[in-house]
Parts: sequence; structure tokens; C-alpha cells
Amino acid sequence: MYPPIEPYQTGTLKVSDIHTLYYELSGNKEGVPVVFLHGGPGGGVDAKDRSFFDPVKYKIILFDQRGAGKSTPSACLEENTTWDLVKDIEKLRQELKVDKWHVFGGSWGSTLSLAYAQSHPDRVKSLTLRGIFTLRKSELKFFYQEGTSHLFPEAWDEYLAPIPVEERHDLILAYHAQLNSVDDETRIKAAKAWSKWEMVTSKLFVDPEHVAEADKDEFANAFARIENHYFVNGGFMRDGQLLAPQEIDKIRHIPCTVVQGRYDVVCPTTTAYALKKVWPEITLHIVPDAGHSSREPGTAKLLVEAANKYADL
Repeated sequence: MYPPIEPYQTGTLKVSDIHTLYYELSGNKEGVPVVFLHGGPGGGVDAKDRSFFDPVKYKIILFDQRGAGKSTPSACLEENTTWDLVKDIEKLRQELKVDKWHVFGGSWGSTLSLAYAQSHPDRVKSLTLRGIFTLRKSELKFFYQEGTSHLFPEAWDEYLAPIPVEERHDLILAYHAQLNSVDDETRIKAAKAWSKWEMVTSKLFVDPEHVAEADKDEFANAFARIENHYFVNGGFMRDGQLLAPQEIDKIRHIPCTVVQGRYDVVCPTTTAYALKKVWPEITLHIVPDAGHSSREPGTAKLLVEAANKYADL
């Protein structure tokens, strides 16, 4: 990854009566525009996200999606759907006077990248995706109900702890009730447990520093509430919509590189493989010694290489 850099411009963009987005620009003011779509939903951007891109070649655009990071109001679920976010990306593109841009996203960011590209294929020069997630019921069930639980039983016990035994047949729904509780203590306790489950399982080698993020009240509240809101609503789309051949046909002409950790137990490799089967034109790299995180060495290296390749398009 490239050395750390600071933004040369930050700003806010009012996208509805409720929501205002934070965005930042770094790299080359006259460079090729690339927009970074963060994960979660609700995760927010991080300074390290700038470092996937060559700052000499790229105009690097990062923003926090509705309710996440520095966008306001924090953790707000009103007017917060996949299609609201797709519209926001377009509003940001227009605000920044960008004609076409490269789109880069991992995990939920890959979901949003596909949804945006399928809605606005004429605005996307390339797609660089990591940890493919298409929000199918089977994917949610694997991570939040039964699947990853078999690999991380001790962490799974902590994830189960806030939920009464009689409600554990549908954990996403059970968490929904607690994450929207009027009682602050109930809500924050549930938010930290939900967030910690993802932090513990997202790297091949558990990273204590990453896990510690889940203990921050404001981060956990936004991350857990927004994620759960999207998941309990099936991403506000038809099951399997993003993989449907008629949707893929809209973007088949767009160059696309996918980087997938073999041992990703948050967004398992089966989804990236399903994307490759319906869209054989993509370049799919399966990293043999990586989990879900974009920061694992083999994954980061391939993401940077893909971004470097597309900079000259």
C-alpha cells in the first residue's frame, strides 16, 4: 500500500432533509477520479483507505455513507436504504463535477459498488471489488445464524449472550429488537456484541487492535444498528438480485477485478465464485492465506495492483 497522505479538501454534502454526508479528496487534484465505498454498512472510512491508490495518478474520493463515520445524524436509520446510497453516490459525483470514475469497494462496499454500477453503468470506468457480498439470505444465514459459528465457537458464545434462548432461532431479528431499544444500556451492549463478532472473525489471524474497535460506543452503535437494519430488510432488494443475469448484462462491459480471501468466513468465497460464473469476464483472484480483511498482505497487494492497472484506463 502507498504511504499515508492527508486530504487536500474535506466537505459535507446535504443529500436529504435528514442526512448530510462527510467526504474528502486526496492525491492528485487533476488525477483520475476513484471513489472508495466503505463496508458495513455503517463502517465509515479510515485514513488507511487512501493508501490503496497511487496519489500521483488518482484523485482519491472517500465519503461516509448515511449514518456512518462523520456523516450526520450518526446511526440514523430513516431514509437509509441501498437505493438512497446509490443516489448519494450520484449526487457526490455531480457535486465534484466528475464525468466517470473508478469504483473500489469491499464487503458491503462490493454490494454497493455492484448496485451503483448496475444503476449507472455509463458512469463507471472500472470495478475493483473485495470480499464479495450480495446480501442473499444464504449469505446472511451463514454468518449470523449457522456456519461461521462452527469455526469460532468461543466468539459465537459471546455473540449469543445478549439474546434470550427462546429468540435464537432468528438472531438478526432478535438483535433488531435490542439494537432499537429505547434503553441505552440494552442497545449499546447489543451493538458491541454484534460488532465484536465481525471484528473477531474478519482476519485469518485475529487482530486484538481490530477487535478493540467494537468497544467504542459510537462506532459500535452506528455499525451494528445500520448493518442490522439493512440485513433485516434483505438489503432492500430481491434475493439474488445483484447476481441476476439481466443485471450483470448491464455491467458486463466494465473491467472488473475481484480479490477474495480463501478463508473469508464473513463473506465466503462461494459468492465471489457465483459472480465469476455469471460474469466470466471478470478477473478473480483467490488469496490462499487470507480472510475477510482488505489489510491482509496478499489481499492488499492485489488490490493495489488492480488499482494501479486501472489508473491508466
